[in-house]
Amino acid sequence: MAHHNDIDPEKLAYLRFLIDEILKGRDVMASYNLVVLAVIVAFAALQWRETRRDRRRWRKRSAASDPSPSEGKRGRDIKGQRSDSDDDEAFSSSSSTLREGDVTPPDPKQVDLDLENRPLLPGSSVRTRPTRSTLLSIPWAIRGWLAYQPRPLPIINRQLPCNGTSVFVLAFIALNVFLHFYNLPLGAKYFFLFADRSGYIFIVNLPLLYLLAAKTQPLKALTGRSYEALNIFHRRLGEFMCFQALVHMASMLVWRFLFEPDWLLDGNTAREYLLHPLILEGFGAFLAYELLYFTSLASFRQRWYELFLASHVFLQVVALVFLWLHFHTSRPYVAWALGIFLVDRLVWRLTLKSMTTTADLTVLEDGETFMLSADWDIPSQPPSRFFTHNIRAGWRPTDHVFLTVPCLGRSHMLQAHPFTIASAAPPIPSWTDSSSSNNNNDRSPPHAWLNLLIRSHAGFTSSLLSHARSHSSVSVRLDGPYGSSHALNMLRASDTALLIAGGSGIAVVYPLAEALLLHGHPTDQRVRMLWVIHSRSHKEWIPTERLRELVDAGLELVIPEPTAEAGRPDVGGLVEGWIAEGGGGGGEVAVVVSGPDGVNRSVVNVCAEGIGRGLDVRIAVEKFGW
Repeated sequence: MAHHNDIDPEKLAYLRFLIDEILKGRDVMASYNLVVLAVIVAFAALQWRETRRDRRRWRKRSAASDPSPSEGKRGRDIKGQRSDSDDDEAFSSSSSTLREGDVTPPDPKQVDLDLENRPLLPGSSVRTRPTRSTLLSIPWAIRGWLAYQPRPLPIINRQLPCNGTSVFVLAFIALNVFLHFYNLPLGAKYFFLFADRSGYIFIVNLPLLYLLAAKTQPLKALTGRSYEALNIFHRRLGEFMCFQALVHMASMLVWRFLFEPDWLLDGNTAREYLLHPLILEGFGAFLAYELLYFTSLASFRQRWYELFLASHVFLQVVALVFLWLHFHTSRPYVAWALGIFLVDRLVWRLTLKSMTTTADLTVLEDGETFMLSADWDIPSQPPSRFFTHNIRAGWRPTDHVFLTVPCLGRSHMLQAHPFTIASAAPPIPSWTDSSSSNNNNDRSPPHAWLNLLIRSHAGFTSSLLSHARSHSSVSVRLDGPYGSSHALNMLRASDTALLIAGGSGIAVVYPLAEALLLHGHPTDQRVRMLWVIHSRSHKEWIPTERLRELVDAGLELVIPEPTAEAGRPDVGGLVEGWIAEGGGGGGEVAVVVSGPDGVNRSVVNVCAEGIGRGLDVRIAVEKFGW
């Protein structure tokens, strides 16, 4: 480029204008994280209010119950009254069935666990709807629409979240688009400013992207949602950032070859431009992040999960290195992102939250499912100030762990796969920082029993099943626990708790049922559970005596005929009847569902319909997002 003294005043003014606008754009984008922080604080305030309300309702219900030990746990008769259910002989000898149009199970005292012959029909004897004026019903209709989950996208069959989540994601993208164009001069000669700001939008989102991906993160404490619930925002943000990277790269090329004034080229050829270290570093970062996007697609994860795990770590490191070299201004953001990644992976997951133990392996009747079991003494005192975060101190219902089995081979040594803990959560010892949320006595439990229900698919689970067929035990590394108490708090605060499980989703709802019915004082809360199974052998996943114990304590249990024999039951119809019965009189109904996408969506939309009618319904879907 010619010396600046040789540039005429108009060209010099043009350059100064570009520089000033670039700096103004940086100032605009620097405020972006303040906006994000304000949104997080707002959600934290709402979450704090909701949690405080739930715990207040739970304490009030517990205080209102009769704590006398002589009362014991009680069953519930068909009218919802408590009745003694200690007679195991009567429990195991009945042959009651569910009458057509009746969604209230018979007295658990006279019901056995062979419930497969019960028809699962949508009828309900209670269809009370609140009477509201048209004006007052509008907010409920909006809430119902926000809770509704649309059908999957055609052709590609991609699952969509509920409308509320989609609206939030679109608002977030709109914020980024607004900041992209805020006070941005338009026109061909200012196109460089557009290209530059698109790159800066990518940069300022980088720490948030890695924060949402972290398994141990402060957002859980602020929002009450664990990483798997926030994972959908991580994926949408990652997709948006990859799009912004594409826009940045394409815009820079368009500027260079179409709009850049000749006097700025200073004789540089296209080859010299493309081979410049700055450009090559940018191409390297772009390719790494685009590969991250394609290997993170659901279809890729499901087919090559092990490759997804390995490539996700490697490509992130490569991308951050290239980004650090490519753009000097990005270095503080890259440093924050790298710091979040290293602390989460190395400090928390591989050290503080990890433990190694020997687990038993038991292949179940269907031959494709097996149980991995481990047990240990829970320490009476914390070995260190950080120990409370370790799985050795216990877990909550719906929590999960990441499982690593090094003996399966070199390729499995660094892999960690998530599995829900299918056994009841032990009372959290009093020395932890969460004892108040899960335990009503201060005695430390002497032992913890952990079960993982694992169904064989390709890859890791298939290799572990083969190992289980020839070995009764294996050395494993457990990383966790991960999860949140949101679902349990929501259920405890409700008048009617509905637990819906499809297949192996029983690993989620069974511990919740135990926490509601067997921990603490009995209350007047109604607890109902539906478990849809594919074959009769799947009933063996939960021992009969465990289900009997829950029914004796008041659980209203429905297990329809296996879908392999009778087809898919009308899950939505039954849940709709239960919601109408529980919420028709003004009671609060809480629903937790865990199962295949179709079951989850059916239950979510039944709840959304109830919300739209003015019923007090809350819904939580427990599902991994990886």
